[in-house]
Amino acid sequence: MTPTPAGPSSGSAPEPRLAGSRPLWQGRALAVIGIVLFAFSLRSAVASLSPLIDHITVDFAMPAAIIGLIGTAPPVCYAVFGILTPLFERRLGLERLTVISIVVVAVGMVLRGFAADSVGLLLSTSLIFAAVGVGNILLPPLVRKYFPARIGLMTTIYSTTMAVASFTPPLVAVPVADASSWRFSIGMWAVFAVVAIIPWVAMLVRERAAASDDAIEPPNPRVFGRMWRLPLAWALAVGFLAAGSIAYTSFAWLPQLLVDTAGVTPAAAGALLSLFAAMGLPASLLVPLLVTRYNATRVLFGVAVATGFAGIAGLLFAPQAAPWLWVGLLGLEPLLFPLTLVLLGLRTRTHEGSVALSGFVQSIGYAIVALFPVGIGLLHGATDSWTGPLIVLACVVAAAIPAGVVVAKRATIEDEWERRHGAW
Repeated sequence: MTPTPAGPSSGSAPEPRLAGSRPLWQGRALAVIGIVLFAFSLRSAVASLSPLIDHITVDFAMPAAIIGLIGTAPPVCYAVFGILTPLFERRLGLERLTVISIVVVAVGMVLRGFAADSVGLLLSTSLIFAAVGVGNILLPPLVRKYFPARIGLMTTIYSTTMAVASFTPPLVAVPVADASSWRFSIGMWAVFAVVAIIPWVAMLVRERAAASDDAIEPPNPRVFGRMWRLPLAWALAVGFLAAGSIAYTSFAWLPQLLVDTAGVTPAAAGALLSLFAAMGLPASLLVPLLVTRYNATRVLFGVAVATGFAGIAGLLFAPQAAPWLWVGLLGLEPLLFPLTLVLLGLRTRTHEGSVALSGFVQSIGYAIVALFPVGIGLLHGATDSWTGPLIVLACVVAAAIPAGVVVAKRATIEDEWERRHGAW
């Protein structure tokens, strides 16, 4: 299957689709199941730890420094392995690297359940985050390879799966730990990772005979380096970090900000943080389909910027008036995350380009995102005020405006390279 190249026009027609595209499940059931289970395993591995910190400290001490390192490890690992994943993929191939990353996630979750001290917990968790960082990069190219005519639908499916896998473990972690132990509660999610291995191993067995493999271009070691010279790649990275910065900063500091400025109770602040997180579910359902069917990229960037500004302005100037409204509006700004994920497939026309673009955008994005929770905390501590941090976040939202103008043009990175530098 060879995807139809997207032209450089910037009209309002829907994103290109394959002519005569077949039903989603036809001949690709294993790929659908594999991608869904892969996505669920990646997020459940991340979301299952933090609710159990109080239970873990009963068995051994958890110094604040270790907890802080665990909190900052995800974006750091994602950034590092965003750079390394294209190198691994060239040597191992997409499916083999997928299997390896799932195996490492499963092993890491089991080791985390048997951790004897805080250092062991940190090391096993870092191993998980490294494998999740690889998986984050692989998901858009997997969708591009197996579903070139269903990029929007499959991105909706797996991003929604990730959203569900983000809020399910926190809901059941403590009850399961109370009924058994924190070790069982934290390790049981390895079962999903083990099951996720099965469809990918099956596809590996038949990979050499698959007719679609003939359409995949041979790897080019120079492709990742080209991303640094393409405005489209940088614009996607800015959109990604605009979403991630708001999300990670909110999860770290929004409850405290609400207690300090809106006068809510800690319990109410926790409920408002849940509202912030819940806003991501409808976004993950709707955004990819709106992009692929209605070419709504420019509109969605506008919605994200407008709601981000409105939420920040409300928290800045009238936090007590309607905190639930300001939090709900702010929670819509990270719709740039599923938007960027679907564009990673739509703004490429080759397999190697998809892997390189995904690695570039996520590594650059997460590298900068990792600085925000710490930086916002330091700024708040230095000023004893939330005004400066909120202004910084408003500047991040503003950066998405020019990024949206660039990515709304229906050109691929291959088109942009050929226009600027010659043959791809």
